[in-house]
Amino acid sequence: MANCAIVGINWGDEGKGRMVDLMTKDYDVVVRFQGGGNAGHTVINEKGKFALHLLPSGIFREGVVNILGNGVALDPENLWIEMKDVMEKGVELTPENLKISDRASLLLPWHRDLDELEEQRLADKKYGSTKQGIAPFYSDKYQKKTILAGELFYPEELKAHLADLMEWKNLTLTKVYGAKPYTMEMLEKWVETSCKKILPYICDTGAFLKKAQESGKSILFEAQLGSLRDLDYGIYPYTTSSNTTAAYAPIGSGLPGAKIDRVVGVVKAYSTCVGEGPFVCEMFGDEAEELRKSGFEYGAKTGRPRRVGPIDIVATRYGVEVQAATAIALTKLDVLSYMRKIPVCMHYELNGEIIDRFPFPAALNYAKPVIEYFDGWNCDISGIRRWEDLPREAKDYVCFVEKAIGCPIQYVSVGPERDSIIIR
Repeated sequence: MANCAIVGINWGDEGKGRMVDLMTKDYDVVVRFQGGGNAGHTVINEKGKFALHLLPSGIFREGVVNILGNGVALDPENLWIEMKDVMEKGVELTPENLKISDRASLLLPWHRDLDELEEQRLADKKYGSTKQGIAPFYSDKYQKKTILAGELFYPEELKAHLADLMEWKNLTLTKVYGAKPYTMEMLEKWVETSCKKILPYICDTGAFLKKAQESGKSILFEAQLGSLRDLDYGIYPYTTSSNTTAAYAPIGSGLPGAKIDRVVGVVKAYSTCVGEGPFVCEMFGDEAEELRKSGFEYGAKTGRPRRVGPIDIVATRYGVEVQAATAIALTKLDVLSYMRKIPVCMHYELNGEIIDRFPFPAALNYAKPVIEYFDGWNCDISGIRRWEDLPREAKDYVCFVEKAIGCPIQYVSVGPERDSIIIR
C-alpha cells in the first residue's frame, strides 16, 4: 500500500478524522505532522464518540502505530488529558502504539497566556484564535526559543534552558501586556505534573519511520485544518501558524525523504468556517441557522457556532490545487437532505467581473458569491451504502462537484459513523 496524506481542502472541519479512522485499516503507521490542539477531529466508531485534538485518528485500530511528528505543537498538559480520556473509554495507549517525536517542540504554559492577551489587545481586529497558544508557539519555535521533547530526558540542561526562556518571556508578559511573570517553581511543577507523564512515549520517531519505510510499511499522514488556513497559501493573516498542505507532511512527520503517492482531500458537501476573516459564500439569518443545526456545526474544540454557507467551487478548486489532491472524500452529503433547492457558490464577482480563480487574500473582502441552485433529493440517505442506490439528484450533485473541482470523488460520506460511507 502506497503512502497517503489525508488533508483538508477548505477552512478545516471537513471530516478528516472520520476518514483517517476509516482508512487506517489499510495502513501500518499514522502520523500527525503539523498543528496543535486548536482544532478537533471527531471520530465515531464502535468504541464511542471522540473529539481528538492532538492524538492521531488512527489510535482506534489495533496494530497501527500512531506518531506525533516534529512539526506538531506538542502541548503536554492537554495531550495527557486527552490520552487519559481516551484510555478511560477503553482505548489502549502504550509506547508501542503511540510515539512522540523527541524533536517535537513543547507548547509552554505562557503560550496560551500570550494568545489570549494578544486577542484581547486586538479587540475587534482579532484573528479569531482558539487561544490554545498556537501562534505564540510557532513564533517562538522559529525564533529557536522552545524546548524539544527530548530535553525532558536531560533534567539539568532542561532546567537551565527553561530559566533562560523564562527570563526572556517574562519581559514580554510584564512589560508589553502587564501580566504576571512566571517563576521556576511554576515551570518545575508543570514539568512534574504534565511533561513526565508523557515521557515513556517520547522517542526517536525519525529512526522508527525510516525503518518502517525500509521494511515496506505503509504510512498515512494526517493533517490538521485545511488549505485556506495554510500559513503560506491560505487567507493570510486569518490562517493557522503552520503548513497544512500534503507537501509539508514529509518534513513535519520526521521522514523528510518520504514519497507521498496519494493525497485524499476532504471536502464538506457545504462550507463551514471557524474564526474570523473573509468567507465569501457565507449564509446568514434563518437559512444559516437551519444548515448549522442540521449539520451540528459547532467547533469540536471551542463549541462555538461555525459560520456556514453553500459549497464554494472557487475555493474548493483552489484547495485541490494547493494540496495536489489525487482523490476527494465528500463528507456530510446527508446533511443537505432537507433542502428542496441546494445552493452552490459557482463563481465570485470581483470589481464587476465574474472570476473563477481564487483571489489574493485582501481582494476577498470585495468578492461576492455567484449562486446557482440544484434540485434536492428530499429523503434520508444516511442508510445508503452503494452509489447506485443514491437518488438521482444526489448523484447529480456529486458528479457536478467532481467535474467542477477537477478531482475524482472516491468517497461519499452519508453519516459520521465509520461505516456510513459510499466508495465509488
